[in-house]
Amino acid sequence: MSELLSRHRAVMPSWLPLYYESPLEITSGKGARVTDADGNTYLDFFTGIVTNMLGYDVAEVREAVERQLAKGVVHTSTLYLIRSQVELAEKIARLSGIPDAKVFFTNSGTEANETALLLATYARGSDEVLAMRGSYHGRSFGTVAVTGNRAWKNSSLSPLNVHYLHGTDHASPAFRGMTDQEYVEACVADLRDVLDTTAPNVACLIAEPIQGVGGFAMPPDGLYAAYKEVLDEHGILFVSDEVQTAWGRTGTSFFGIGDHGVTPDAMTFAKGLGNGFAVGGVVARGDLMDRLGALGVATFGGNPVSMAAAGATLDYVLEHDLQGNARRQGSLILEGLKALTALPSVRDVRGRGLMFAVEMADPATGAPSPTLAGGVLEAARERGLLVGKGGVHGNVLRMAPPLTLSQEEAVEGRDALLDAVRSVDAGA
Repeated sequence: MSELLSRHRAVMPSWLPLYYESPLEITSGKGARVTDADGNTYLDFFTGIVTNMLGYDVAEVREAVERQLAKGVVHTSTLYLIRSQVELAEKIARLSGIPDAKVFFTNSGTEANETALLLATYARGSDEVLAMRGSYHGRSFGTVAVTGNRAWKNSSLSPLNVHYLHGTDHASPAFRGMTDQEYVEACVADLRDVLDTTAPNVACLIAEPIQGVGGFAMPPDGLYAAYKEVLDEHGILFVSDEVQTAWGRTGTSFFGIGDHGVTPDAMTFAKGLGNGFAVGGVVARGDLMDRLGALGVATFGGNPVSMAAAGATLDYVLEHDLQGNARRQGSLILEGLKALTALPSVRDVRGRGLMFAVEMADPATGAPSPTLAGGVLEAARERGLLVGKGGVHGNVLRMAPPLTLSQEEAVEGRDALLDAVRSVDAGA
């Protein structure tokens, strides 16, 4: 055990997970690559949990932050005007497609989702919330309450009355024989039944267009549009959790919910917007945002340094058409990875843009295999590739490379992952 690992375990919570049998310390990075404390270099296909969206040491972001630091102002609070905050909010409001949108900045996705839940429950005068099975929305009391993933749900206590919907469990025994359309119809019928029998006064549905921690599980295209028709009949609000799917990552839409042809009442965001700097927020209909009756403040939310980083990051995404790059490189990678479905230990390969996953299963029983997923995680590292892990059963390898990924890097990472999965499958 390394000296740093021993110190970590002595002072950090036992529930704070570390990857790898021998956890690594990343000490430097450039582009899509990072180097650890032992001098090993890796191609990073997980980017600090979908957060270093442009990669590492991006001049435009670094210089924007340095210019702000040179002014001597790191913090003022939202009690004062912050020009960079207003400018970034204007861009996000315009890009969101939400009518008369307003923006509130926070420090994280957890805070963003808490804010959205507050807006919706206050507007509707109800503590009832719909959420998705397999979902993850944060680590706070309220966001754990709407999280439908048992591996991350620490408490059954809740400030909310939550009802979980189907949508990403098409492969379960109850639905696996259905076509996508039949599955959507079954899910919508279940939603109507929930509203009719157990949830008479719902504030909102909160949903991820693609479930992040849930192993990049995806509902069929059109499910959320069908859900929204029902929600609109009842005046129920729709919150899209875009913490992992925003800013063009899916390749086919700037926000993930766009792939479903839906304009939500509110969207939450975080992670990639700051390219590693702490920033999150909510963009919502102006009347919904303004409805709260009491005062509110975010001490560090939208501070000048994070706004400088986020503004430079968003500009870079737009000026370099990184959504288009995500579509091209993601297609290249996914087409190659589809060959893995021929292996007995691979249950599924799925994804959209630069957001893709490989689901591992026991070749004898077909049961989810977190052990094999862990083996692939280690095997990929041995081949110079960092990937992530997730899924309700911890059996899914999930990847979200920088949106700046080159074609050469896409091929390199794809081939390393192919080799890693095949080597683990051969030993299963």
